[in-house]
Parts: sequence; C-alpha cells; structure tokens
Amino acid sequence: MKNEQQQSPAEFREKARLGLRQGDQALAERSYERLLETDPDDLEALQQLASISLARAEASRAIELLTRAHQASPEEPFTLHQLALARMTDGDMQGAVNDLRRGLELKPDMFLARLRLGALLDELGQTHEALVATFNALNTAQAKGRWLNDETTAPELRDAVKRATQFVLAGRRSLFNDILEPLRQRYGASELVRVEQCLAIYLGEQKATLPDSRQQPKFLYFPGVPSQPYYPRERFPWQAELEAHTAAIREELLSVLLQPQDFEPFLQTDSPQDTADLLRSSSAQQAAWDAYFFYRHGERYDAHAARCPQTAALLDALPLARVREHSPETLYSVLRPGTHILPHRGVTNTRLVTHLPLIVPSDCALRVGGEVHEWKEGRCVTFDDTYTHEAWNNSAETRVVLILDTWNPDLSEAERAAVADLVGAIGDFNRASEVPVPKG
Repeated sequence: MKNEQQQSPAEFREKARLGLRQGDQALAERSYERLLETDPDDLEALQQLASISLARAEASRAIELLTRAHQASPEEPFTLHQLALARMTDGDMQGAVNDLRRGLELKPDMFLARLRLGALLDELGQTHEALVATFNALNTAQAKGRWLNDETTAPELRDAVKRATQFVLAGRRSLFNDILEPLRQRYGASELVRVEQCLAIYLGEQKATLPDSRQQPKFLYFPGVPSQPYYPRERFPWQAELEAHTAAIREELLSVLLQPQDFEPFLQTDSPQDTADLLRSSSAQQAAWDAYFFYRHGERYDAHAARCPQTAALLDALPLARVREHSPETLYSVLRPGTHILPHRGVTNTRLVTHLPLIVPSDCALRVGGEVHEWKEGRCVTFDDTYTHEAWNNSAETRVVLILDTWNPDLSEAERAAVADLVGAIGDFNRASEVPVPKG
C-alpha cells in the first residue's frame, strides 16, 4: 500500500470524497489539505474545507479559504454564495449581501442565494429590495418545479420558504394597495369595489369565478363585467367614424405594403419552435403573421404614424386602452396566404380587441370562443381575446385588418384609471424582480 507521500492528487481527492460519503470528516479534511499542498488553488478542496470550517463555526478560516477560491476561480458563482454564508456567520451582513449580488450576476437563477439575499436585505431594513429579491427567488424556484409545496421543498428549507411566501404576499398587497389609495381618495372606495376584487384575484387571495368556461385571462381577470366572445357594435359609437374612413386607411396601407421591410413579425418569440406552436401553414408557403405597428406595448411608432397620418389621427382619437408600457397595441395585421394562427388567449378582459378589415380574400375567418366570424371589409368586429381564439387565411392572397385595443366599455372611468395604475405598477415590480412582464 502506498504511503501518503506516494499518493497522487487524484488519490487524495478520492480519499477526501470517500471521507465525505462515510461521514469521516477527519479523513476528508486531511485528504483535502494534502490536495492543497499539491495544488493551492484546487476549487473543490478550498470549498469543502471551508464547509468543514463553517460546521465548526470557524467563520474566519472559512472566509480565508473561500476568498482564495474566489481569487483562483472568479467566475464560479457558488463560491460567492458560500462566502456569503461564511460572512453571515461572522456577522458581516453587508459583506454577505455584496457577495450574493456578485454571485447572482454570474448565475441569476441561483434561487436559494436570492432567497438568502432577500432575507438579509429585510434584516438590513431594505424592505422593498428584499421584496423584489424574494419574489424573484420564489418565481425562479417554482419555474423549475421547486418550492411548490412541502414535497418539492427540502425539509430544512420549508419554514424559510413559507416565511418568504407570506412576506411576498403581504409586501405585494401593501405595495399595490398604496397604488390604489389616491384613486380611493379621488373617486371614493365604493367606485373601486370591483378593482379591489380584481387585485385580490391577481394576488391569489380569492378565486376567480368566471361565468363562461371558454374565457381564461392569462394575466388579469376583472370580475363583475358581462362575459361574451363578441360585443355588439352598438356599444362602440366611435366605430361608425372609423368605418367611414376605411378607404383612406386602406390607401395608406397599400402604400406601406410596397415596402415590406417596414413590417416585422407580430410574434416576438424566443425560438422558431415557439412561433411554430402558434402558426401553421396550409400551403407550400411559409406561415407568416406580420405587423406594421402604430403602437406596441404603449410605445408609439412615430415614423409609422408620420407615413400614415390619417390612420394615426383616427386611432389617436379613439378610447384606446392606455397603460404605461403595456398598451395600446394598434397595427396593420398582415396574414400571409395559407397562414393559420392557432388557438390562443389574451391577457385581460379589461380591454377588448377590434378589427377593421381592410383586405379580405375569400376563405378567411376568425373564431372566438368557438364562434366563427367572417370579416367584411370596412365593418368592425370587436371581441374579448381572453376567450380562446384563432384566425386563418386559407386563400392564395394576403389578408390585412387594422387591429386596435380599447377599454372594455363596462369599466367605469374610475375603474379604467385604477386598472391603468395597477397594471403599470405590477409591470414595474415584475421588471425590478426580473420576472416576465405579461403583455399582449
């Protein structure tokens, strides 16, 4: 048998790992120390010896080892997480925060590190920053199938995760409650009863009771308004004026169609597969759904408006649903020959979608909640896109409609103002938390 002087670094590593597996801490520690004699920057040895030191409450020794590990491997995020734990044990909370932030810059999906960051920030009195970090941690973990319940949470973390969940629930409730307070003062609390219910549903404090099973908003359900796939045109007096200018709108459309480079895919997806999941082609031509935006997610396309001044002016005169960084969304929607937009749902019933058909070949239609509507050029159709809906162009020609979103007419002035402020605040908070902001 070889004596220790004759053993290779690989043999020391294997003996150290054997010690860890068997619970022989002395063997593991001795073997890792010998490994460091041959390679002072060995990351595994430095990290494991630091863990052994922390288990003995030797925080200073752990910090020294982990500082060496970080200097040797500065792009290794878990070292910084471990270093933060050592600093916490040593009482250096701000140093721990700094280490966690540096580690999360390297690997943003370390949800346990972010959970600890949130707890530290709360301890340091940085309540909003703590709320943002904790919300991100919970969302990241749950997106990976973790921390959904006791079964998906490690036993030693269950209490911490439950505390974090309650912290986020209370924190978001307080944040959004404060957003609504000026509107309560302005309009009176009685005018915002349905908004309060809407917020409670969004926060998961109460269940949504949808009167129509075909309807399912992806983001925000506003209760107490009638549910119907299509809305009667009598609810929208402004449609007559818009329809009267169909010829002028179409003329501007035909001009921009001559420059296809100004159009962009309506679907801004992360991968071709995501697009394929929503578009199909019934012909040899590739499926394509293109857009010439006047507004997208509330951002005005000034150059497009300048090229189509009559269309832009007509749109700006309408009761568009205006929510900072979310809406309106107005565009020429171009469905290429053979393209089928597969069934999908929208984000909220607080606004409705209107189509003004401009170019409609045969064999084109819209289906909302299972009910088919065939477009007629120059005649608006308005629908609630939180119902499952789809559209197709089975012809050999291009179909174009002008799309715009307006407030649901069953919301009062106070409710519209409250929804706009509330959705804007949700968007701000989600962006700060690096959680996807619902749009559409």
